[in-house]
Amino acid sequence: MAGHSKWANIKHRKGAQDKKRAKQFTRAIKEISVAVKDGGGPDPESNPGLRNAISNAKGVNMPKDTIERAIKKASGADADNYELVTFEGYGPNGIAFFIECTTDNTNRTVASVRSTFSKNGGNLGTNGSLEFLFDKKGVFTIEREKIEMDLEEFELELIEGGASKIEKEEDFITIYTDFNDFGLMSSKLEDLEIEVKSSEVQRIPLNTVELPVEDAKKILNLVDKFEDDDDVQNVYHNMEITDELVAEMEHED
Repeated sequence: MAGHSKWANIKHRKGAQDKKRAKQFTRAIKEISVAVKDGGGPDPESNPGLRNAISNAKGVNMPKDTIERAIKKASGADADNYELVTFEGYGPNGIAFFIECTTDNTNRTVASVRSTFSKNGGNLGTNGSLEFLFDKKGVFTIEREKIEMDLEEFELELIEGGASKIEKEEDFITIYTDFNDFGLMSSKLEDLEIEVKSSEVQRIPLNTVELPVEDAKKILNLVDKFEDDDDVQNVYHNMEITDELVAEMEHED
């Protein structure tokens, strides 16, 4: 788990220069749209899903007026009609993938995901065939510089808020909760007035598979190809992100 969060946080750090900024905005706007439609309307005070979507939009540096326009559009009569769909399959070397999408054209998305698998040595599976390999967890990422209180006191507050695991790195703190405690932790961080870089439900692999670095880089390349698809919101896999792999990827960039 630690390697996965470390790699995610490296990607967060690079976000300011990330060429995929436009796609990050697209995904954030879709998340806002779904939250408004399915989560209880355009008021973040009464819609916790929208609060999280706004927090994630801020995490990719989306301007406030862009967020407000997205909320306004999502609550209007001409709002886009997005559907949440998931896909499961195997990449090279038997690495399991779970892919979450938000789309207004399911047929297009199915064709795209299937094509990406087949062109990169993988195959699309049937829904439900791999879901058991992942555990749904609440995952909160906070920049250490945003925490002004004593760190030990902060950890005690997090445990009270349902934290099941806390990972501390140089720049970030990553908090994991059980799926059912996601709302509790969201409320705890709001009460503490802690600015959250991202807050989301993720699918964490129960067991991971370690690959040689060159093979592992091919899996990360496949992840990038999936993430290049505007319909794709999140990509999860069960490959172990080793320190050696992280060092290699940091060196390349």
